[in-house]
Amino acid sequence: MNKKYYISLLLSLITAFVIGAVIILAMGFNPIEGYAQLFKGAFMGNFNIGGTLQMFVPLMLTALAFAIASKVGIFNIGVEGEFYLGAIAAAWVGASLSGLPSFLHITICLVVAAIVGSMWAFIPGYLKSYFDVNEVTTTILLNYVAIYMTTYLVNGRLSAQSGVAKTKDIAKSAKLSLILKPSKANSGLFISILILIFIYWITFHTTLGYRLRAVGINKKFAEYIGIKDKRMMVIGMMISGAIGGAAGGIEVMGVYGYFLGNFSVGIAFDGMLISLIAKNNIKLLPFISLFIASLKAGALGMERFTGIPKSLIDIIIAIFILLVAMEGLYSNLKRKKEAVSV
Repeated sequence: MNKKYYISLLLSLITAFVIGAVIILAMGFNPIEGYAQLFKGAFMGNFNIGGTLQMFVPLMLTALAFAIASKVGIFNIGVEGEFYLGAIAAAWVGASLSGLPSFLHITICLVVAAIVGSMWAFIPGYLKSYFDVNEVTTTILLNYVAIYMTTYLVNGRLSAQSGVAKTKDIAKSAKLSLILKPSKANSGLFISILILIFIYWITFHTTLGYRLRAVGINKKFAEYIGIKDKRMMVIGMMISGAIGGAAGGIEVMGVYGYFLGNFSVGIAFDGMLISLIAKNNIKLLPFISLFIASLKAGALGMERFTGIPKSLIDIIIAIFILLVAMEGLYSNLKRKKEAVSV
């Protein structure tokens, strides 16, 4: 990724904030005060910093899940479903087992969550690889199936029989420790960073990673040099699903302590957008994720102290994404124009 793209990203960000300031002025508020409270709400004090880090973890992991699927040429919109299934799997294991050492219990919960997410991603991956079924359609539809499955379970067999659609609380040994009290930031932050480093190592420093990337860059060439492209596409999707499932498990074990029906507010879709902004660059994902997380966390403080609605931050993020996408569209059109002129 060249310097030109980073400059374009920075200019898009500045432009989005300028447009946001104009909107704030039009609403009768002070944009300087609004942005100051936005910054304080994201980074001032343990509670605010913790809120930003709490939001950062699922955003980064779901973005990573989407990026890995993209490495094999698959547009995985199904991370949300994998996120839900991984979360309820971790909640079930966390509540069912007891008397285990904390490290072992947490590990089992995460592994089960990752396996469940991986197996769910296997379905669209297999259909795409061997039957050329459009993965966008299958992953979108499977999101609904996964969410409705968890809704059924949390209101039925796995219900805590309380007034809220939730599972039983997980055992204390399965809970991730808090790191910035009184916020919900937890040791899942360190687990997520380890996952990021591990996936980066696999992708760029192993034979498997080379094969995955080769299939995504040129499937026909990969097949020509002996790489089993269909198998690699399925493996790429399963790795993606495992990351999405693990993200759901961390959310349950670190933030809630149980599975709550419809607990996600489109986290995985935000992660997908982050990955697209970063052009699926694994190195760039944590920085974009932290930026988006700080905006979302700081928006609450901005609304509380200035009256500026937090939905304005969603508008700024949308403008930022739109500007980045327009830059990519402009570059493509420019290349096509140059090719035609030649």
